Amino acid sequence: MKFVSPTQGVLSLEDVVQQLKLFVEQSPESQYKIVIGTDSHTTRQYTMMVSALIIHRTGRGARFFYRKSKIRPLFDLRQRIYRETELSLELVDLLNRMGLSDLTVKWPLEIHIDIGQQGDTKVLIHEIKGWVTSVGYEARIKPYSYGASAVADRFTE
Repeated sequence: MKFVSPTQGVLSLEDVVQQLKLFVEQSPESQYKIVIGTDSHTTRQYTMMVSALIIHRTGRGARFFYRKSKIRPLFDLRQRIYRETELSLELVDLLNRMGLSDLTVKWPLEIHIDIGQQGDTKVLIHEIKGWVTSVGYEARIKPYSYGASAVADRFTE
């Protein structure tokens, strides 16, 4: 699995975990938040899914990494939102298996979902937020879901 860092280039998942740990080691006394969000863009040929992983050093910057995958077109909005959320949760699982659980226990981990009170996605809020919180993570929706609606969204084209 390959990720992209705007500053480091293409990285493996192992490299991403190492970069996250190095970022924390630079300022261990700081407070951190880990954010994972996925967004997508559908054309007639495919749906581009982009998952972003952000580590935010509160008040002192952040680093982010993203991965892209191209899948068959998903025209159904409900199906697309469910797949986005599933990819975010899968990424959390992978990171925990790679040794990041020591960081995610110390600091909040948020799953950012590209849904909100406005538009067609408002009918999905309760079920998607319920899914994320039932597996133990904090769910954020628009306008607070910048991991999905701002960071991941930038790379969906």
